[in-house]
Amino acid sequence: MRVLIVDDEPPARERLRRLLLAFPGVEVVAQARDGEEALAAIAAHAPDALFLDVQMPGPSGLDVAASLPEPAPAVVFVTAHDRYALQAFEAAALDYLLKPVEPERLARAVQRLHARLAAPRPPLRPAQLLVPDRGRTQVVAVADLLWLEAADNYVVLHTAERAPLLRRTLSGLLDDLGEGFVRTHAARRSRWPRSRRWSRSARATRGCCCAAARPRPAAASSAKRWSRAWGGADPARPRPGPLRPPGLAAAGRDA
Repeated sequence: MRVLIVDDEPPARERLRRLLLAFPGVEVVAQARDGEEALAAIAAHAPDALFLDVQMPGPSGLDVAASLPEPAPAVVFVTAHDRYALQAFEAAALDYLLKPVEPERLARAVQRLHARLAAPRPPLRPAQLLVPDRGRTQVVAVADLLWLEAADNYVVLHTAERAPLLRRTLSGLLDDLGEGFVRTHAARRSRWPRSRRWSRSARATRGCCCAAARPRPAAASSAKRWSRAWGGADPARPRPGPLRPPGLAAAGRDA
């Protein structure tokens, strides 16, 4: 079992590393000091399990747990505070250990990890994305995403209020997010909530299949989100011609 330890305190990381190495079949593949280092280490080492502190500089351990890419490692929180237990299990944590970690209690957590890894489990989709930005980290909830735009090796995350830049490829991000987006252009995906009915207009433009989603007129809040995302008028009002995202109208005239 490949393990990643995430804690901002070096003595705590070293003690936990020594305790874990006493168990047969456990390998500590990396250590991280904060949430950003943890996500980078997960991408580089693909650990099976994550021993994760809660309180750290920048993104908390809860933020990291809610932002894990697929396939997500199993999470065991290790913290000095018991007040985060409910939030930890809401984040699908396998176990919750209090510092200082007792060897007997750690043994039960390791046993649970082995059992979890031996059993098949459905994929867990991230609930939010962590976006490093000039020395700080923005937290973007996946539920707030309206559409995604590829920009070389980055993805622009468009919400109603902001558009931060995430260093990921669009295809890789879509693999993590699952089926909640429908393609509207070769470099763009827009959210397609399954809880609403949508009509789609598709057009072949320069070899690409472009599709725009239109909410029901009765959904006033959806109309506002559409207007903010695409810069158009309220789709609940009559208007000539099909609705198209910005750029598609000009592309249609050139087709």
